[in-house]
Amino acid sequence: MSESPKDVRGVVPASTKKKVTLYFNAPMLAETQKEAIRQDRSISWIIQAAWRRARDEVRRLPAVGRSEAPDENKSPDSSE
Repeated sequence: MSESPKDVRGVVPASTKKKVTLYFNAPMLAETQKEAIRQDRSISWIIQAAWRRARDEVRRLPAVGRSEAPDENKSPDSSE
């Protein structure tokens, strides 16, 4: 999957934004809300920042039904 196109400031244009609903357990939501208040940011900003920092680690997790992490040299969309 390719990254969203960015303008010269590195900002994704508004036209690529989509509204989604995510469900979090109460403690995780409370922690996210506290962090958003602490940083004076929106919850959406906190979640997006967390994903950007964690995505490479998440991609190294094994897929369901596999005993090992995916080959880092393969693209995520390639078939075996």
